[in-house]
Amino acid sequence: MSAKALVALATARGLRIATAESCTGGMIAAAITDIAGSSAIFGYGFVTYANEAKTSMLGVDPDVIAAEGAVSEAVARAMAAGALQNSGADLAVAVTGIAGPDGGSALKPVGTVWFGLAKRGAVGIAERVVFPGDRAAIRAATVDHALRLLMAAITAS
Repeated sequence: MSAKALVALATARGLRIATAESCTGGMIAAAITDIAGSSAIFGYGFVTYANEAKTSMLGVDPDVIAAEGAVSEAVARAMAAGALQNSGADLAVAVTGIAGPDGGSALKPVGTVWFGLAKRGAVGIAERVVFPGDRAAIRAATVDHALRLLMAAITAS
């Protein structure tokens, strides 16, 4: 997925985008802001690697993190909603996952990533994907998938 195409489409539609990132550590925001003119559509990128950051910056309920785990549908949804609310953007994508090489389990293997997408005036969505590969491959695939989700959300509107 091309960040350049995403920036062009969001600019044409007059939409602002925000990101909330855990396992990618700001890579989605970097992909977007690598594009000249991205300031027209991008103002906020939340890097919330620690659970405390998810809570303090995005308003994720610590009880939800304790009950579901940081890598979960509920947390991805809450991260996206918090990014949307705290940024004034029209669209927000969130990612929380296990990039490895450690930290996986039988229920949440290395490569598990939950995506949250929130759009102003719409019901948010969440999606779970398990990517193959090493840490770099998992993070790169996560960035690409997040950009695709944003593009699809803009195209659908």
